[in-house]
Amino acid sequence: MKKKNAWEQYNEAQMNEVEALSVRYRDFISTCKTERECASRIIKEAEGRGYEKLEDVIAACEAGERKLAAGDKIWASWMNKSVVLVQVGRRPMAEGLNILGAHIDSPRMDIKQDPLYEDTGFAMLDTHYYGGIKKYQWVTIPLALHGVVVRKDGTTIQVNIGEDAKDPVFFISDLLVHLSQEQLEKKAAKVIEGEALDLIVGNRPIVLGEEEEKEGKIKEKVKETVLRLLKEKYGMEEEDFISAEIEVVPAGEARDAGFDGSMILGYGHDDRVCAYSSLEAMLDMGVCDRTSVSIFVDKEEIGSVGATGMQSRFFENTIAEILHLNGEDGELALKRCLAHSDMLSSDVSSAFDPTYASSFDKKNVAYLGGGMVFNKFTGARGKSGSNDANAEYVGHIRSIMDGAGVTFQTAELGRVDLGGGGTIAYILALYGMNVIDCGVPVLNMHAPHEAISKADLYEAKRGYMAFLEKACL
Repeated sequence: MKKKNAWEQYNEAQMNEVEALSVRYRDFISTCKTERECASRIIKEAEGRGYEKLEDVIAACEAGERKLAAGDKIWASWMNKSVVLVQVGRRPMAEGLNILGAHIDSPRMDIKQDPLYEDTGFAMLDTHYYGGIKKYQWVTIPLALHGVVVRKDGTTIQVNIGEDAKDPVFFISDLLVHLSQEQLEKKAAKVIEGEALDLIVGNRPIVLGEEEEKEGKIKEKVKETVLRLLKEKYGMEEEDFISAEIEVVPAGEARDAGFDGSMILGYGHDDRVCAYSSLEAMLDMGVCDRTSVSIFVDKEEIGSVGATGMQSRFFENTIAEILHLNGEDGELALKRCLAHSDMLSSDVSSAFDPTYASSFDKKNVAYLGGGMVFNKFTGARGKSGSNDANAEYVGHIRSIMDGAGVTFQTAELGRVDLGGGGTIAYILALYGMNVIDCGVPVLNMHAPHEAISKADLYEAKRGYMAFLEKACL
């Protein structure tokens, strides 16, 4: 099949839409670098478009002040890290939902619970990497700290250091090339090891008062400088690291890439590019026959586990609550609703890289600028760990996309025996619903700075809107 290029099909108005969407998206990934920040932004934008908090809707319905009706918009959040948006349709929910599902966590490093130490004049923070990364890519680049610190009294300190031009940044050192002969003989997986990913956060020793100097209690003077700055600026004690969630992410904004500005280079395209295009599709659509749902979950990069991952019952519980409000009570109604649903697992795919052409099957790979990409299956090698969409559903999706004029392509995750990956698709498929993976092709996936095509972002939003409005197999 001849591969299409989305750019060649746009008129002037569409080019303007591509650029406008790209500006909004660049702002999103530049300011939302953690799952907490993404969840907060999603809720804010949803509320600005008429979405109401689930608990408030429950209270109003139970008080007899209202009944759920077609067009009602509801959001629910769990532990500030996962969000579900629901727009009630005209038909009974037991007939099924149209679902988009993306994840909002990205590979990074997390600060450990007992992280701060001093070594030969440097104050360092110990880290534990999160998700699949090439560790050597994270050294010698500017890094920022994002997250929260929760004190014993329950108060929360928001942390965001390294993004403002006046902020300091942090970094992980690497051995100078003049002394790296032995290092360069190691395999790439061993060049930088996990316990070597320690963040340098200070180098200036504290100037002690005469009495403090005499007492001699403070031995680690550089560490003490950092502790006093944390106390002064954030009211934070060293033991507060125990109840902190601080993530180490690349500092700086996403940028246009290429002389033609056709691409966006930034941190966290996987999978925030699909999350944001899903969000915009959800917010821009009108009332549909079927109830529409967008899921934004945490922990996909480490197996979708935990209370905020897709394997939790958060999504299922949210739908059960809304079914109850809609007068469709009982476990049977929930099972019917989920089994009759259709879903797009909105996740990125690997894009063809001509520098590493041998890693791909050119006929079955996504290309930047080729539009929205569908992966019938993911998994590894023999499709291990994969959802594999059935042919009837793939045909149905083709019909929707062609009918809406969406430019799309199909792909696999690289050469058959080389590797692979997974998404949340298989988890939702356990309910018996139709699921297929689709999203945006990405270069440099899981690197500190990934690249996407603006055209693919635009086609993804168009495809998600078409699906929400038309899907019903």
